[in-house]
Amino acid sequence: MPGPSATVSDLSEAELISRIQRQLPPRPDWVLVGIGDDAAVVEPARNRLEVLTVDAIVEGVHFDRAFTPPSAIGHRALAVNLSDLAAMGAEPRLALLSLALPSALPCTDFDAMIEGLQALALRHRVHVVGGNLTRSPGPLVLDITVTGTVKRRQILIRGGARPGDVIYVTGSIGSAAAGLQMLRAATAGPPAMSRTGTEYEACTRRYLFPEPRIRMGLQLSRNRAASSCMDLSDGLADAVAQVAAASGVGAAIDADALPIDPDARAWFAAHAADAVTAAITGGDDYELLFTTRAKWTRRVTNAARTSGTTITKIGVCTAEAGVKILRSSSEGVMPRGFKHFA
Repeated sequence: MPGPSATVSDLSEAELISRIQRQLPPRPDWVLVGIGDDAAVVEPARNRLEVLTVDAIVEGVHFDRAFTPPSAIGHRALAVNLSDLAAMGAEPRLALLSLALPSALPCTDFDAMIEGLQALALRHRVHVVGGNLTRSPGPLVLDITVTGTVKRRQILIRGGARPGDVIYVTGSIGSAAAGLQMLRAATAGPPAMSRTGTEYEACTRRYLFPEPRIRMGLQLSRNRAASSCMDLSDGLADAVAQVAAASGVGAAIDADALPIDPDARAWFAAHAADAVTAAITGGDDYELLFTTRAKWTRRVTNAARTSGTTITKIGVCTAEAGVKILRSSSEGVMPRGFKHFA
């Protein structure tokens, strides 16, 4: 039995896999062959399409271990994938884990990382059915593939918006970006907060433990309430631009209508940043941006009510190309969102 100071290099691959298996629930009947063989074997869901997505998070790019606890790393690795399924209106089903582990990673951190991932998986009935472990000579990498299912006529895509469609966003935006700034400031010294610790914790938790909008995505799908949909992994500005491009429309966004988190707004103001620009370009919100026909208002409100989700109308799709952001005294071009290779 490894001691409290053991690292992953002190264990074999089989021992590490065993540590993962101990945290997993019994496999369902549709998983015919699970962890422990060369590949997983699952029975397809009847009369449903398979939706597949994969996302990798890399230490030093997507998270900093100086202020991201291991449980949050595991949670975030799965959450980013589940958010993609939410945007497609798909019901999550299974996950494959590919982990590249630095030799010096403590076993306690490894266990906490899997615990954070599995806690989120349980809430959304996601079953881990297999994966891969390898040694990384550099950063910690979690590469996760998730599959879900959806009925053929209920799938949500980015390319279905038309001129005149109304643009909505779920929840609030900006708090994750503010939370990341707070965490970075805290590692450099005492955080220069303009608010109380409660607000600090709310924003940082929003960054560390994002909650994918699975229930809202499912309700939009089942009610056929959205003409297009996308998640806000890279910020609202990026999502609006991508939906508009995929749909062949323009968009006009009302800056005053944006549901910017009050604590995030206060943080940005205290640090001489424009709250609107910071909130729409910051990313990591994992809310849903969706469009809908004006005549589908009842479907949208039913979806929001059933899923327990707040929604805000923030703009309209236009026949004129380009994405504009309208402020009370001006009109401008929407700024760019997060760029992966900038």
